[in-house]
Amino acid sequence: MKNSVEGYARTEQIAARNAAGLERSCTDRGDAKGERRPACDGIVEAPSSHGIERIEARFRGNGFSPHRHDTYAIGLTLSGVQTFHYRGAARVSLPGNVIVLHPDEVHDGAAGTDAGLVYRMLYLPPERLIEAAGGSRGLPFVPDPIITDADLHLSVTDALENLETEPQDLLLDDLIARFSEGLWRHADGRGAPSDRALARDAVLRCRDYLQDNFGREVSSEELEAVSGFDRYTTARHFRRFLGTSPHRYLVMRRLDRAKAALAEGAGLAEAAADAGFADQAHFTRHFKKTFGMTPGRWVALRRAG
Repeated sequence: MKNSVEGYARTEQIAARNAAGLERSCTDRGDAKGERRPACDGIVEAPSSHGIERIEARFRGNGFSPHRHDTYAIGLTLSGVQTFHYRGAARVSLPGNVIVLHPDEVHDGAAGTDAGLVYRMLYLPPERLIEAAGGSRGLPFVPDPIITDADLHLSVTDALENLETEPQDLLLDDLIARFSEGLWRHADGRGAPSDRALARDAVLRCRDYLQDNFGREVSSEELEAVSGFDRYTTARHFRRFLGTSPHRYLVMRRLDRAKAALAEGAGLAEAAADAGFADQAHFTRHFKKTFGMTPGRWVALRRAG
């Protein structure tokens, strides 16, 4: 795959990168062969807005080991060649492509050539897409993670062009509505019929309960009391509505808390304890499983960004 990837990169990289219409936060430099490559590895994080995270990542070689999120990951390849494994196949994205990864799908990430890779990504909680569809649908499942779609590309560009400030509420609402329309255009139809049996209100009550109690163990009996259903029905509806299990949702809220503490300068052990993890090793294991790198590397890349 490497030879074909390098061929794509040489002929299409620069023009398509400019078409993305986004400024990058790290200056490119030329190598001995005259190819452009990121001058430094790092991650830039935008201010979080209504649970939506936005980042720019730049690196050479393997960036992320296999991991999974409980959100949709939607983004753009800006420069270089973006390679990753997803749903049992090797994928290649060139500058200008839109990437869509479904919640809880395992994937990794790497630069496909020595020129390195720059991309931007937003992480969208699945319940926002449910809300945008008026609660009448499940989650859109897009089988092909690499999409060529001018309207969706414009929507993602609007969301990611400014990482310095939060988008205004009206713009954010419009973007989410456009994301919903774009993803459903490419979805395989799964979740399209009316899903009133999802017990939407019960799932949202469980979500809120887990958000309020993420720092401790929550039992199945507690969620049964909150939802009004047995534990298996609760888990099934929760996954259909939010794309992940109640347990992983709880762990993700702990990781969110720990990442915020690390960003404020806390040490690994302190951040782990504050977020409710049993110990630092427990925290590190979950962090790498979810984000594809250790918390120490995440802190280093964030500082470099």
